[in-house]
Amino acid sequence: MTFDWNLLLCALGLALILEGTPYFLWSEKMPGFLRFLSERPPSLLRKIGLAAIFSGLILLVLGRYL
Repeated sequence: MTFDWNLLLCALGLALILEGTPYFLWSEKMPGFLRFLSERPPSLLRKIGLAAIFSGLILLVLGRYL
């Protein structure tokens, strides 16, 4: 089994694009949203993070096998 470095670089590039888009499009609203998130309990943030991970895994599986 060989490691596909091109796929890794594409995935990292896409992640950076998706992470940077809200800051570019809604730069005025981001500080308030980040403040809102910082006031949430850590348990809720973990649940949101876990849901994002599972959603990403499902999308990866669908993208690879459909």
